[in-house]
Amino acid sequence: MSKALNDTTPHWSSNIKFMFVGILFGIVFVKAEIISWFRIQEMFRMQSFHMYGIIGSAVIVGMISVLIIKKFDIRTLSGDKIIFRDKIFSKGQIYGGLLFGLGWAVTGACPGPLFAQIGTGATVVIITFLSALGGTWTYGYLKERLPH
Repeated sequence: MSKALNDTTPHWSSNIKFMFVGILFGIVFVKAEIISWFRIQEMFRMQSFHMYGIIGSAVIVGMISVLIIKKFDIRTLSGDKIIFRDKIFSKGQIYGGLLFGLGWAVTGACPGPLFAQIGTGATVVIITFLSALGGTWTYGYLKERLPH
């Protein structure tokens, strides 16, 4: 006999909409060449504006979106208030950012495009994916002993 789901546990099928958004996001990444190792290398060598333009556009869209959410008190689809909390700076953010950027430059991939790269058949990226999982696990394990 299967265990009945209560009201607080959503059924797996309620996440299908997120799968479709993820697929759409992956298609946009592929078409915009965001997942291209060559485009990423061009960015780090400062040989092309392509990636800087995309990242800059995303930052501007994010800023405008936050402004609109705050100004019009927009809520989530379930009616919850969206709360923005100030970030507290720590030197660990510098170390983490440098490590992230180094990994991005060496592998030509960051966490968002990893799945799209694998989906396009670049199976060598599975090594990068497993490395990202290992790094995430290591951070979780060492979190209390790292500078925050």
